[in-house]
Amino acid sequence: MNRGFEIMGAGIMSFALALPALAQTDYRYPGADQGAQQSAQQQPVPQQAAPAPLPCVNCGTVDTIHVVEQPGEASGAGMIAGGVLGGLLGHQIGQGRGNTAATIVGAAGGAYAGHQVEKNMNKKMRYDVVVRMDDGTVRTISYDAEPGFRSGDKVQLVDGRLTRI
Repeated sequence: MNRGFEIMGAGIMSFALALPALAQTDYRYPGADQGAQQSAQQQPVPQQAAPAPLPCVNCGTVDTIHVVEQPGEASGAGMIAGGVLGGLLGHQIGQGRGNTAATIVGAAGGAYAGHQVEKNMNKKMRYDVVVRMDDGTVRTISYDAEPGFRSGDKVQLVDGRLTRI
């Protein structure tokens, strides 16, 4: 009988040692997990978000527009024409020495007036557009004609000129 207990004890011991291995064994029937695998395969793959666009390095906002009056250049033609006209008008005044003095004063005054009139006729307007760029810098772009931008317009600097965006 001792021998029976030994065999029975050995059997129990073998069973106890085999229990962890039995617990890890999958006893499901073949193909049971294929449905789970198929449903996992059919699920859409999450799409990666598109990379954020790079910031525009040449973009900004119109801050102000300064109108600058540039004095004109005088060629001398206005001074000559004014001197001649002033001299003729001065010659009409008085007689003798008074006439000579009036002619000289008229010519000098006419020359000065003609010079100023010519400069005024040749003056130009310049439009300085001040742009605060997206990177924080400030740029000024000059135009000879009115550019058509207003304060607050979003613009992009392309080849030295501004375009609306």
